[in-house]
Amino acid sequence: MTVLDPTVLVSDSRLATRDARLRPAIDPPAKRLFDVTLALLMLTLSAPVWLAIAAAIKLGDGGPVFYRQERWGRSQLRIQVLKFRTMVAHSDRDFGVRQATADDRRITRVGRFLRATGLDELPQIVNILLGDMSFVGPRALATNERAADGAPIRYEETSGFARRLQVRPGLTGLATIYLPKDAPSALKFRVDLLYVSRLSFWLDLRLVALSFWISFRGKWETRASKV
Repeated sequence: MTVLDPTVLVSDSRLATRDARLRPAIDPPAKRLFDVTLALLMLTLSAPVWLAIAAAIKLGDGGPVFYRQERWGRSQLRIQVLKFRTMVAHSDRDFGVRQATADDRRITRVGRFLRATGLDELPQIVNILLGDMSFVGPRALATNERAADGAPIRYEETSGFARRLQVRPGLTGLATIYLPKDAPSALKFRVDLLYVSRLSFWLDLRLVALSFWISFRGKWETRASKV
């Protein structure tokens, strides 16, 4: 099921932009209504799942159920994003804020299942209801993330940073679906800009449907770049 082919972005002139604090993009009609409606529905239907996940995390190592992290939001504002904890307790303190890698020892047994199914992102429904996030948009990036070698990642210095934040960060999106997590930031940003340049409610619906399909198959950690 292909929604857009990210390979077309290399010749898409609409992606060129100067970084600055840009005005927020105008959301497609019904986008916010869709976000709130789906978030309320999912929150209601998933309540038993929340309880099961919380119990599994607590029984696993006794640590905190939730993980809170500061990330970049729309218009370069900083937001607090909520997730189910998938790594060992105090991971950020002991290892620094770093993206997970294949066979990452920080990830717990319960965490591997949650990450494969995308259930670790479920608490971000709260962020969507608050208006900090949308179901579809560029990934919300950590403000103090570090590379595998420990060097700080300065996303704000990457070309396209400001324009990708003209929209709310999303629970899913083109780059989230089509690119591996360890893809270069510059490539992820160009795919994000492809989404921003083609904002469409129908595109959002198709990306949400595709994301549910990936979650159902438990393929978020092993999916190919083409799905």
